[in-house]
Amino acid sequence: MKIAIVTETFLPSTDGIVTRLTACIRYFLQEGHDVRIIAPDLGVYEFEGAKVEGVPARTLPFYRSKKFSLPTRKVKKLLADYDPDVVHVVNPALVGYSGIKYARQLGYPLVASYHTNIAQYLDYYRLSPFKGLIWWYFRKLHNQADLNLCTSKTVQDELIDLDFYNVHVWKRGVDTEMFQPKRYDEEMRERLTNGQKDKILLLFVGRLAAEKEIEKIKTVLDESDDFVLAVVGDGPHRETLENHFEGTNTVFTGFLHGEELAKAFASSDVFVFPSTTETLGLVIMEAMASGLPLVAAKSGPTCEQIEDGKTGLLYEPEKSMNFKETVLQFKDETLRKRLALSAHEEIKELGWTGAADQVLQFYKEVAGVNEKLKQEQS
Repeated sequence: MKIAIVTETFLPSTDGIVTRLTACIRYFLQEGHDVRIIAPDLGVYEFEGAKVEGVPARTLPFYRSKKFSLPTRKVKKLLADYDPDVVHVVNPALVGYSGIKYARQLGYPLVASYHTNIAQYLDYYRLSPFKGLIWWYFRKLHNQADLNLCTSKTVQDELIDLDFYNVHVWKRGVDTEMFQPKRYDEEMRERLTNGQKDKILLLFVGRLAAEKEIEKIKTVLDESDDFVLAVVGDGPHRETLENHFEGTNTVFTGFLHGEELAKAFASSDVFVFPSTTETLGLVIMEAMASGLPLVAAKSGPTCEQIEDGKTGLLYEPEKSMNFKETVLQFKDETLRKRLALSAHEEIKELGWTGAADQVLQFYKEVAGVNEKLKQEQS
């Protein structure tokens, strides 16, 4: 098959969407398919043999730490020149609008996937009155697709309730070769703890934005000197967070990638995930694969991944002190080790093959590949 992927984010950006995409593209190529990626032009023009077509990108006033591509007719020419069997528009919003529009105009089978709960983010930016408009816009885009994907059962139910069409759950996955307990590294632990290696190291990995609610972690550091914190990632909220955590035992590393990121996971003691706005939270699975116990907000997507008291601890986000009280339980080393072992056992065989093959079968379904094969054989 010839597969065109139009995405709002791609390398060298790093987030859960890019991780999922690169893992799946790698599988498609290994299976002998041809892949073309249309993405914001950030200087990457090839990924493991697949061509990346860059669309001019710019920073936007409301999000200075990342470049986005706006709607453009260039997408129409790129699609027409490539002439794919199927188009997959990932998280359609800006350049993805063009992906949807021109895939439909040109008559290509179309898959769209939903990854980011932007409507929920509006609560953190005093823009809640615009939620209805945002949902209308995304529904209008997604309902032009032949098939829609999302990353958790909770989000699937929400989208169906909001009249999104033909929504399926895209299986979860994680790179279990990269993320595993044996990546523990003494130098990395020294770096993340700022030399206080005997303290309990809390780890946060992700985009530094207001909706992640990272500020909550400071309540633990204020309460107990037994903990230190490492914040891995970057984003528009970084300066605010650095000011918020000033005077505490906190290290901000910026982005870490690949083996360095895997070492950060495996060299920590507890993964903390205060956010309540996630559609999945891929970092949860990377932490579990690395053998880390977790603390996460009780929400639909986290409950699908974490078994409370077995692979991690879930806190009640509406109770103001519950996050702190839950993390403080990890002073108990026996609890940490028991949950860490269970978390690793739960996820160690997962990999990305199942998720990648699933979406490939969806591509074949919307493109009618199986029907064409039957016709040819008959």
